[in-house]
Order: sequence, then structure tokens, then C-alpha cells
Amino acid sequence: MLLEILQVVCAAATILTGLVSLIFPTRVTGFTGLTPRGGRGITEIRSVLGGFFVALGAAPLILGVDATFTMLGIAYLVVAAVRAVSMFVDQSVEQSNWISLLAEIVFGVILVL
Repeated sequence: MLLEILQVVCAAATILTGLVSLIFPTRVTGFTGLTPRGGRGITEIRSVLGGFFVALGAAPLILGVDATFTMLGIAYLVVAAVRAVSMFVDQSVEQSNWISLLAEIVFGVILVL
């Protein structure tokens, strides 16, 4: 029961992250390190960091299938793995990357259990 609640919280947090990026695309620049250039850049933040995250988080809640929570968890773990390598390859070992990495690992583990 607790695990199921935590999985719903992770999916909801994914949606919330997407909504913040969708509604306030220029406010995520400080945390993500992304700086949109013009309307095209803002559209990319809204669509990928916004819409895609909303869809990823909403799918398990709408479909109600355990495999969708697992899929979201796998996505988080792959993002975490790429981030971990990239932080050193790209010399971006920064606090915001560590925070993101930790969140991705925690969410990923909760969602695949």
C-alpha cells in the first residue's frame, strides 16, 4: 500500500515538474542550465520538459496498469545513468545535477519496485 502511494506521488511529481516547465518555461533555466533563444527555445522547453513530462506522469495514473509505473521508473533510471556519466564527461558536476540525479534514482527505484 505504501509503495503504491509513493508511486502515485512520483507520477504526480513528474506531472508537476512538467506543468512548471509548460507554464513557466523561463523559470526553469536556473535549475536546468538551459537558456532558450527566442520563441523556438521556449517552445522546446514547453513541449519536451513540459508536455512530455506531463504525459509520462499522467500515463500510469490514467491507464492504471502496473507496467506503466515500471516504464516511468525505467525512464528515470536511464536518465539517471546518462546524467551520471554526462556530469563527468561534460564537466558539469554541480549541485543541481546531483539533486536531479538523486531524485531520478529515488523515483526510478520506487517506480520499478
